[in-house]
Amino acid sequence: MKILLADDHTLFREGLRHVLRGMEEGVEILQAATCVEAMDVAALHPDLDVALLDLNMPGMDGFEAVRAFRGRFPILPLVVLSASDARHVVQKVLDEGALGFIPKSSSAQVMISALRLVLSGGVYLPPLLLEQSDVRMTENAAASFSPVMQRFSADELPVLTDRQLEALTLLAEGKPNKLIARALNVTEGTVKIHLAAVFRALKVSNRTEAVIEARKFGLLRDTGAAEQ
Repeated sequence: MKILLADDHTLFREGLRHVLRGMEEGVEILQAATCVEAMDVAALHPDLDVALLDLNMPGMDGFEAVRAFRGRFPILPLVVLSASDARHVVQKVLDEGALGFIPKSSSAQVMISALRLVLSGGVYLPPLLLEQSDVRMTENAAASFSPVMQRFSADELPVLTDRQLEALTLLAEGKPNKLIARALNVTEGTVKIHLAAVFRALKVSNRTEAVIEARKFGLLRDTGAAEQ
């Protein structure tokens, strides 16, 4: 797994880097101190799994930074970090296309759980905000999901990210997790996270059922059956 961490406070980055290393063995943390630097790093590492972006860094307005980052890397999941958890701030972040908002006051376990949720295709918001407001995922955030999904109604739609669709396609070709990881240039642990999300979205319990259901939704080309 490869994570980009952008924050202008070195001490905070070092502390969070220690936390993120606990997600899985071999996780790689790339760092940046500004949004511009973060975009330069992301351009050099197209295999990034997720980017964490501080909302208040020098050189660019926070919301403008999120907009610029999402515009340049529309497929890369982006999670915003902020010392604020004001409702209007969270909503604006979602409007600009972020898939998560984590207050800096969150515990290490919350940080890890939030990232796992985003990596599995979900959107993370602070629980207190979900209880007290009608904060929603807007069209800009939803646009990060694959266009193939737009052919189905919201009621029947299994929401998968492009990365999950790539893993699903390789699974349908009969490839084991090791070869899927090699093809996607990620770790086997990350592949397991993606496939677990696929199974949940398709409401299945194994690889063969996942392929069958995916074909029903037109998510796959006519490939060979996956291994059980």
